[in-house]
Amino acid sequence: MTDPVTVHHVGDTDYVEDLSANAAVNQISWGAVFAGVALALAVQFLLNLLGVGIGAAVIDPATADNPNPSTFSIAGGLWFVVSGIVAAFVGGYVASRVSGRPSKATGSYHGLISWAVTTLVVLYLLTTSVGTLVGGAFSGLSSIVGGVGKTAATVTTAAAPAVASSVDPMADIERQIRSATGGNDPAALRDAAVAAMRAVVTGDEATAEEARNRAAEAVARAQNIPVDQARTQVQQYEESYRASFERAKQQATEAADTAATVVSSGALLGFVSLVIGAVAAWFGGASGTARTVVPTNTTRRVG
Repeated sequence: MTDPVTVHHVGDTDYVEDLSANAAVNQISWGAVFAGVALALAVQFLLNLLGVGIGAAVIDPATADNPNPSTFSIAGGLWFVVSGIVAAFVGGYVASRVSGRPSKATGSYHGLISWAVTTLVVLYLLTTSVGTLVGGAFSGLSSIVGGVGKTAATVTTAAAPAVASSVDPMADIERQIRSATGGNDPAALRDAAVAAMRAVVTGDEATAEEARNRAAEAVARAQNIPVDQARTQVQQYEESYRASFERAKQQATEAADTAATVVSSGALLGFVSLVIGAVAAWFGGASGTARTVVPTNTTRRVG
């Protein structure tokens, strides 16, 4: 009677799917990540240079038959988004493949980390003096970052410089007062009339009537006209000021709305492009995972 003998054959192979027990298999390889970052930056740089070249080739300075600037802006933004997605996928694929990790989850994380480091590097280049070295190759992202970088405070205070720079409601009134002739001391009288008129349009309602009377007297002396006629002119000046101020206010509101739209569009475009880039890097890492055949010991019972 022969007892069964257990024989171990070494060399038989099968596919091992669960490698979580081996910490080394799931460890991040930073060398592979930086390799993916380098390639992603190179690919995006080349694709953006290609986009700039194509855009420049479309323009013909000798003719007026060229695409309008808004078309160029939209096309440039779309090109940058697409090039970013391609670069993120390539970088994630290379990072995963070079790492040699057989787990798809680990490969995907290599791709995602490669995308994150690439994004931080590009942001650093665009926000420091080092960015001058890359020229216009990252101009698309620069526009996006510029839009995202606008704060709510910038939008809400956009009305103030618009009012100051677009239309000065008092400037036309001052010009009219100073251009009039009359009076024994024209310069001093005109200065007094301008100051009195400024007090009318900038004062409060409680002292408005008194300010109008003083302005009428000052204008009458400056222009050597009757007070009743000067009072009529003061009223016209005040109405002109109010109308000009309303126009300036409207322009400021439109400028603020435009700024808000630009900020919103830039932020949304930046968010969407970065999220799609992250997804592309994740799938790139999964695609770059090498399926490894691992030899194992199998036990066979021989009767």
